Amino acid sequence: MARRPLPEQRLAKLIDAAIAVFIARGFRRTQMSDIARAAGVSQGTLYNYVESKEALFYLIIDRGFADSTPPQIDQLPIRTPPFEATVARLRERMATEMSNSGLKRALSSSPPADARAELEAIVREYYSAVARMRRGFDLVERSAIDLPELAQLLYIERRRTFIADLTRYIESRIASGAFRPLPDPPTAARLLLETVVWFARHRHRTPDSSMISDEVALETTVDFLVNGLLAHRARKAARKLQPSRMRTTKRGITSPKR
Repeated sequence: MARRPLPEQRLAKLIDAAIAVFIARGFRRTQMSDIARAAGVSQGTLYNYVESKEALFYLIIDRGFADSTPPQIDQLPIRTPPFEATVARLRERMATEMSNSGLKRALSSSPPADARAELEAIVREYYSAVARMRRGFDLVERSAIDLPELAQLLYIERRRTFIADLTRYIESRIASGAFRPLPDPPTAARLLLETVVWFARHRHRTPDSSMISDEVALETTVDFLVNGLLAHRARKAARKLQPSRMRTTKRGITSPKR
């Protein structure tokens, strides 16, 4: 006889189904009946967990924004919070999950001897965060069409701030001679961001690119961005320091060993 799923297991399933429906239909058009149908439960069962669609959206932001097992919740159903609380919680989650420690260190320190290692660590950390929160960002981007407060948070507060930090970093490394001169550092910063976001997130929704493996996508992105920014002398010095870092993948793509 099959065991009935534990409450936390069912809650995780409900969160997973709700994310998929919100991404497909948007916040305004999504109905609780849509989510119940996608989760394979009755609408009454869904209301045993959350009081409303708004409460479910908050629950996703609070517990399901990143790819992880949601912790157990002590009291159900989840009550409907003020919308301001949902936005505030999303701001907290994004600040925590997207904090790039490598970039912070680089902005507060002098250029290192190994500019390649510094830049590679920043790109890898950012790529990892975007990949981990791929569906969470898909949810927020789709919902931002209906909820201007989310658009303000995602595009104005978070993305523009990150681009500004990347720009300052790139400019400082150009000044030190570690990076090559660029036509426009802010555009280069945006190129870095968009390249990571496309390969870590958007390629999964593109039929002719979804077959690229996670490893190949990561290593190609890192190799392309790092070598595109480093000055010639820095690339040459890195090859001398690490002559065996390059390897060939099964697909014949040369990429740096980790």
